[in-house]
Amino acid sequence: MYRRTLVALLAGSALGAAARLAADQPVEIRISAKKFEFHPNKVTARRGQPLVLVLTSEDRIHGFKMPDFGVRTDIVPGQETRVSLMPEKPGSFTFFCDVFCGDGHEDMDGTLLIEA
Repeated sequence: MYRRTLVALLAGSALGAAARLAADQPVEIRISAKKFEFHPNKVTARRGQPLVLVLTSEDRIHGFKMPDFGVRTDIVPGQETRVSLMPEKPGSFTFFCDVFCGDGHEDMDGTLLIEA
């Protein structure tokens, strides 16, 4: 009986540790940019979950700016640009291209929704 209880406790502890470790692992979110749009342009994640945005461009240099997270980077064709974030509070956060790419550029934006 003692041995079964000990095995059950150890198994439960291992599962709990694995769940905590998985929650600490960054979630990768791929976002592609091309003239006048991000795809996807709406992304959802959970508060406290580390994120890595993997940004690519299909056609030309674009910018990626997310003021609420202090993020600003270029997205260069043929390269992956990785941005790490730790969303601490729930809410809706806008990102946008800040490199002019022609008529329609002003509509090149998206939203990161952080759920509680």
